[in-house]
Amino acid sequence: MIQLGVNIDHIATLRQARDTIEPDPVRAAIMAELGGADGITVHLREDRRHIQERDVRLLRQTIQTKLNLEMALYEEIVNFALEIKPDIVCIVPEKREEITTEGGLDAVQNQRDLQKTIERLKNGGIRVSVFVDPLPEQISAVKECGAEWIELHTGAYSQSFSSLNPFSQELHALMKAAQYAHSLGLRVNAGHGLDYQNVWPICALPHLEELNIGHSIISRSVFTGLKQAVREMKDLLIKYGGQTHDH
Repeated sequence: MIQLGVNIDHIATLRQARDTIEPDPVRAAIMAELGGADGITVHLREDRRHIQERDVRLLRQTIQTKLNLEMALYEEIVNFALEIKPDIVCIVPEKREEITTEGGLDAVQNQRDLQKTIERLKNGGIRVSVFVDPLPEQISAVKECGAEWIELHTGAYSQSFSSLNPFSQELHALMKAAQYAHSLGLRVNAGHGLDYQNVWPICALPHLEELNIGHSIISRSVFTGLKQAVREMKDLLIKYGGQTHDH
């Protein structure tokens, strides 16, 4: 059975847009677990555009499944991870100007820093995954750096997906990459850009253990829950709207 990690970053994005206390990512994590999530994923970015340290601390204390902390190779955030000890860290690339992660980490170019960071995290009792494009040289570099997991970037597949031709060149590249990673002894996760239309072919990836999905789930929840949210506010107006208030 493929496990589902639910990324709740966009709940925090909505909160930070007003610099307020709601919606609460911790509450979102609990709801996700009640819905069947096998883990909660958050990305603590250098610019703190959505998830904050406080969120991660509260999630570490609250959730009942597992915490997957996505992070770039920043000393400050590595130290934070070593302090709070998530169940697993996924090392990702990061650029301030990007809207979301645009591709896999270049494990070949960053091999020296990656190896040092992975060693530190593993010595701290934290399992490590690296987010890379489905390329043999990247997968080999991840293995050489000492990570146990690989998370395959499914963005190119997601962008090119067509229901008329679901078994695309990008899907075959992911299948080959998953097979190759497994042959090196790496465990295989995947994610990025997956939604309710394009997820089913990905489920056929060999040796796939977990998919991390966020944006499409949070987007869908707006509509699956909006009717009820409006109804509850309307009920309050009906209940209290006829009352007169002295000021």
